[in-house]
Amino acid sequence: MATLPSSSFLNLQFRSHLISSKLELRVRSAVIARRNWRGVCLCNLRPPRPVSFRCRSFGNNDNEEESRIRDQGKTGEDSEELSSERNSSPTSVSSKAPGISSEGPLFSSFQVDSIKLRDLLGPEKVDQSDVKLIKEKLFGYSTFWVTKEEPFGDLGEGILFLGNLRGKREDVFAKLQKQLREVTGDKYNLFMVEEPNSEGPDPRGGPRVSFGLLRKEVSEPGPTTLWQYVISVLLFVLTIGSCVELGIASQINSLPPEIVKYFTDPNATEPPDMQLLLPFVESALPLAYGVLGVQLFHEVGHFLAAYPKKVKLSIPYFIPNITLGAFGAITQFKSLLPDRKTLFDISMAGPLAAGALSFSMFCVGLLLSSSPAGTGDLVQVPSMLFQGSLLLGLISRATLGYTAMHAATVSIHPLVIAGWCGLTTTAFNMLPIGCLDGGRAMQAAFGKRVLAGVMLTTYCLLGFGLGGEMSIPWALYVLICQREFEKPCLNDVTDVGAWRRSALLVALILVLFTLLPLWDELAEELGVGLVTTF
Repeated sequence: MATLPSSSFLNLQFRSHLISSKLELRVRSAVIARRNWRGVCLCNLRPPRPVSFRCRSFGNNDNEEESRIRDQGKTGEDSEELSSERNSSPTSVSSKAPGISSEGPLFSSFQVDSIKLRDLLGPEKVDQSDVKLIKEKLFGYSTFWVTKEEPFGDLGEGILFLGNLRGKREDVFAKLQKQLREVTGDKYNLFMVEEPNSEGPDPRGGPRVSFGLLRKEVSEPGPTTLWQYVISVLLFVLTIGSCVELGIASQINSLPPEIVKYFTDPNATEPPDMQLLLPFVESALPLAYGVLGVQLFHEVGHFLAAYPKKVKLSIPYFIPNITLGAFGAITQFKSLLPDRKTLFDISMAGPLAAGALSFSMFCVGLLLSSSPAGTGDLVQVPSMLFQGSLLLGLISRATLGYTAMHAATVSIHPLVIAGWCGLTTTAFNMLPIGCLDGGRAMQAAFGKRVLAGVMLTTYCLLGFGLGGEMSIPWALYVLICQREFEKPCLNDVTDVGAWRRSALLVALILVLFTLLPLWDELAEELGVGLVTTF
């Protein structure tokens, strides 16, 4: 049985109220009779009049249609039509216009109730009276001439004003924000965004702009809850444990054989005595402190960059990882960003701080590894580990020499491992994906459209092995936690400048060389690790 399209239900409900009370009673009786029919003659059931359930959109002919329905009720056409239908055959009752449901009024009422429920439970929308007031007081010949309005926001809870700009965009936006506070107080937030589906640039230069209006309670992030604090503390404790575990694993050549066999042999089933690991915990703490310190310094960089801009950040949610110690942390913005420059600076501050500290640890560790004074603190690691990064492997080869690197194991200082893990984690966080630091910086510098294309390329590179063995776990983590775009800034149009875009491109090149592993032929030629097979 055909049913009405969803776009016709509201029009259907509107027209059914225009029919006379006598006709409405017949329609309801017909529906009830069809539901409870047990051998009742179909010729006694009169279907609803086709004119009252015609599927059409609101237009200029609505008043003519309503008048025709009223005139039909007055001239007695209902009785004539009923008489002719009673004389017709029973099979004519089952025939109806295509797309018309016999229970149309009941479904339309349900549809209306669903829309009302969605409006009730969804975010609060902009008041139409305020929209009219804002159009009269804010927009005009001297600021922005509005030609069209569209829904704005994730659920269409706001209003997007499209039109023509009548001045420099930054000056117009500042003037509109000031006037909005004078007219409505702190009730709304005004956004300046690029016009969607724009056919060309603005005649004054740059992209065409539009202005979006949202309620403050809808557009601004909510406060941090108690459960979020609890989750953050638990994740931090787990991250401490994963960093200590990394420090213990770095001493694999000194660990008891039964423990090494249990964690490396898939056929080992009987767990060893874990108390045997206690003597190694103390020696693992320096490496754990180094890895955890890099993560904390990363977050401090974000907060130091956000404080002068008066941007609030959430508490960090550290993500533990047994291979690198941590995957970094998830930090959310707890206030709206004024412009894209602020988004870029805050996003880049964390990786810049963590990268600088990690690279310093890495270089100092390499110097201590090649110095006789630090021999007592060295740990033995497989030389194959240095093939995990093209950039770091070449730096290690240049510092330690061919003989030391072209062996089964390499003696290095724990700071080398801490710096290596910190640089790898920082490089992963700088990938241009979603809400990662690299994704936020890319969105600020080039916009969402460019970021969407670069994200697809980055996912493909991760699938092809960029990042080595950590590529697949990292891709899954990003898909689950960090795949969404960052919310727009208040001024989401003003460009960040050429030097910021250049700095981002240089950073992405360093990220690529850090995560790109050495293939066997090149590793053997350069003497990075002992390669036995090709």
